[in-house]
Amino acid sequence: MSAAKKRARSYDSAKIRAAVLAQFGQVRDAVLTLTPEQLGAPTRLGDWTVRELAAHFTMAVGAVARGLEMPEPARHELPLLEWPSGTATESGAIADGTRELAASAQPSELFARTTARLDEALAEAPDTRLIPTRFGAMTLADFLVTRTVELVVHTDDLNDALPGLDVPYDRQALAACTRLLADALAAKAPGASTEVRIPPFAVVQCVEGPRHTRGTPPNVVETDPLTWIRLATGRVGWHAALDDAKVSASGERADLSKLLPLMG
Repeated sequence: MSAAKKRARSYDSAKIRAAVLAQFGQVRDAVLTLTPEQLGAPTRLGDWTVRELAAHFTMAVGAVARGLEMPEPARHELPLLEWPSGTATESGAIADGTRELAASAQPSELFARTTARLDEALAEAPDTRLIPTRFGAMTLADFLVTRTVELVVHTDDLNDALPGLDVPYDRQALAACTRLLADALAAKAPGASTEVRIPPFAVVQCVEGPRHTRGTPPNVVETDPLTWIRLATGRVGWHAALDDAKVSASGERADLSKLLPLMG
């Protein structure tokens, strides 16, 4: 079954909206404490410094307001489960835009401007409102779920770049990010021979093969949410995670190395 045809998980819209605002606020509060030296620190994202990473947060979340300010598209084009696999196609343009944005203003100005625009844009917008994105028109509700992925993944990048900063993860944002990426795996490798467990947020079945019906599944993968997110986005490799005991995998169909990462 294709990602487009697979029935997407439902999300509580009010909780997702609150999660996006909460996680963005936690990042903003942390970024505003950074010194010029910290803003100039390298990240694991190629040649981006923390300053570019900070700007990218405002670009990713600001896309909600920008989309709502534009004319509504005529038709729905992008199902939620297709979003993760499509992100790599625009990575170059996103990187260029991020660098330009970072050079245009101080982080404090970017975060203040984005917060104000987002609050205003979301005040009256219904979940069903279609908004244009780089990858096709999506409902506002779905696009906000993708923002939890952007926020959680890059919060982890920020914490990696500045040990000790320890920006917290909003629980609902972490849960939505984990679930969307788990469902994307199930859509990419449909089947029921392997069970992937990411407690406490997600369990999915995937990979073609004999269907499990009773007892302990013959093929099981289990990991924690942040390790799963790092695997799904290429921050950590499958074999490195196994070697570090961050992932347990049992059964001949439990090797997910050829399916990961899900996002570029």
